Amino acid sequence: MTTASRFVIAGGGLAAAKLAEALRANDFDGTVTLISAEEHLPYERPPLSKEHLLGKKSLPDFTVDPASWYRDHHIEVMLGTTVTAIDRTTKTVALPDGTTLPYDKLALATGSRPRKLPVPGMDAEGVHTLRHIEDSDTLLSLFGSAGRLAVIGGGWIGLEVAAAARNAGVEVTLLEAESTTLKGVLGPEMGEVFADLHRAHGVDLRTEVRVAEILTADGKATGVQLADDTRIDADAVLVAVGARPNIELAADAGLPTESGVLVDESLATGDPDIVAVGDIADQQHPVLGRRIRVEHWANALNQPEVAAKTMIGKSAVYDRLPYFFTDQYDLGMEYTGYVAPRQEARVVVRGDVGRREFVACWLDSADRVLAGMNVNVWDVTDRIKQLILSGESVDPDRLADPASPL
Repeated sequence: MTTASRFVIAGGGLAAAKLAEALRANDFDGTVTLISAEEHLPYERPPLSKEHLLGKKSLPDFTVDPASWYRDHHIEVMLGTTVTAIDRTTKTVALPDGTTLPYDKLALATGSRPRKLPVPGMDAEGVHTLRHIEDSDTLLSLFGSAGRLAVIGGGWIGLEVAAAARNAGVEVTLLEAESTTLKGVLGPEMGEVFADLHRAHGVDLRTEVRVAEILTADGKATGVQLADDTRIDADAVLVAVGARPNIELAADAGLPTESGVLVDESLATGDPDIVAVGDIADQQHPVLGRRIRVEHWANALNQPEVAAKTMIGKSAVYDRLPYFFTDQYDLGMEYTGYVAPRQEARVVVRGDVGRREFVACWLDSADRVLAGMNVNVWDVTDRIKQLILSGESVDPDRLADPASPL
């Protein structure tokens, strides 16, 4: 690419910032424009439900790059602006003021948004979701005034916010539709580890419940009513029932989409001049041999290096295994690998589940390791990766034996 080339990044999160970094690191010397809907420079999102809610970090601590970095590297940043349309014929993107911006290569890093519950009261004052720094700021301020918080959803966000709220002394009722927390991600056995953790810290966890209505008075949330007419009083309600990828921009431009924007191993879309990264990228994964879309920090951190090379015209493949982590109370966890939804897998545990110090591995029918999770046990992630990538069967008894090296 020559200095006449213009690259545009639609999005303003971690993936967008890392893509700008990667373009310059790979010696792209053309124009780079980053267009962000938020008024803040790109920042990392995990602290929003972790350290920031615990009062340990503020926005500058997890802002990816300062303003000086963008200035020094000649990255044009347009904050508070969204790309409203893509014209692939003229290779332009439309902006809200009616102007257009030309591109030679375009990167889509539009992220996701919280899902809403289709129940009365969802839009009332005092009903919260968590995606942006303002959401986290609001929740943090609530911890100082709200005595009771109802959390709808027992996934990662719901559990992490519940942990932060309990740390601040807030009474928490957590409502989960499944039989335990994280069942869809970890399965019932490992999901129950997190359920027990929260019960041990005073969370009123109610499973197999259905929310019928968010109760209100004078337009403000006062609690939650369940389908069985049970009422949970609360000063605030957090709805944490998953995220929806922002793929409308891509779909309206005629790019192939399913659960996300379809991309190949190099993160290129159906248009060779457009890549997609982060939450929206539904990638054909070269190691897993299937399509996968992962809404976790590691993808936003690592995919941009590959996408930048693809934009420049270099050969690159994104082949990292999925990875995510959580911190709740005194529990720290890392998870590596992938178990497909409804895929049968048995869990083999080495260590002490009761003390929450163990490694769990998911095995397929041929005793090959699909994924591994280390809980309060560290420096084993690389060895778990090796087990997965080897594709070889393991001895489940030796795997369960802490005396046998991984």
